[in-house]
Amino acid sequence: MDTFEFGNSLIDQQTWRIIDQSTLGPDFDARQSFAIDDTLCASTGKGMSPAVMRSWIHHNTIVLGIQDTKLPFLKEGIEYLKTEGYKVIVRNSGGLAVVLDETVLNISLIFPDVEKGININRGYDAMLFLIQELLADYNIKVEAYEIIGSYCPGSYDLSVDGKKFAGISQRRVRNGVAVQVYLCVAGSGAERAELIGQFYDKSLKNTETKFVFPTIIPSTMASLSELIAEPITVQQLMLKLLNILKNHSEKMYSSSLTPEEQEILRENLIKIYERNNKVFEDKETEL
Repeated sequence: MDTFEFGNSLIDQQTWRIIDQSTLGPDFDARQSFAIDDTLCASTGKGMSPAVMRSWIHHNTIVLGIQDTKLPFLKEGIEYLKTEGYKVIVRNSGGLAVVLDETVLNISLIFPDVEKGININRGYDAMLFLIQELLADYNIKVEAYEIIGSYCPGSYDLSVDGKKFAGISQRRVRNGVAVQVYLCVAGSGAERAELIGQFYDKSLKNTETKFVFPTIIPSTMASLSELIAEPITVQQLMLKLLNILKNHSEKMYSSSLTPEEQEILRENLIKIYERNNKVFEDKETEL
């Protein structure tokens, strides 16, 4: 077992632990997801867990980045999102606002980084490789570069023909690395982008700020269903994803959090709830 080796990709693991939270429904709060990923970073970093793939979905939620909390008229922006039927939370990492709903599949790949052997690009490239393999059956070319005009733009925006359908981020905690991607599987990419564009309009009101927030161009974004011009579901992608990880490991098993991880999770939940409470209290609005 110690000699196991497929190649240099992080996707090649002796063991993949699967935590599927893609069907928990509307009551699954997005703050829990970010606390869970931090918990799994700590767990893998301590050697308590092998590499983890966690899949997750949250219904009608806008996830703000820390930078978004500095918007001058954030209260008005949040009120707009709430009237559109969305919850609003602040994640514990960088990046900017993104839209989550029942047809946006989130995937977290969590690895130990005890030897500091996973540089930032290697983490991003592992997720890019996984998504390219996930979509290999479709006649599309997935590319990674910044899509100007999209929400939460970054150098690892995933696109087809210049239209963004996914974004990758990373978080490093306690000797663990979480590489996260959101995949807009179905629905309208342009409508999601329009929603975030309106949020920034109402939160900025043409005010100049030190940080330059993105100018959203809805036509730069699309869902996978739109890009391949045929219906595609989260369930279809989940089945493909599990088969890929099975082929890139000797062992794969499904689990929930262990009692030890539940203890760490409680601490992380307190931190992220306190962060959110502070942001929304400062802005005199409620979550």
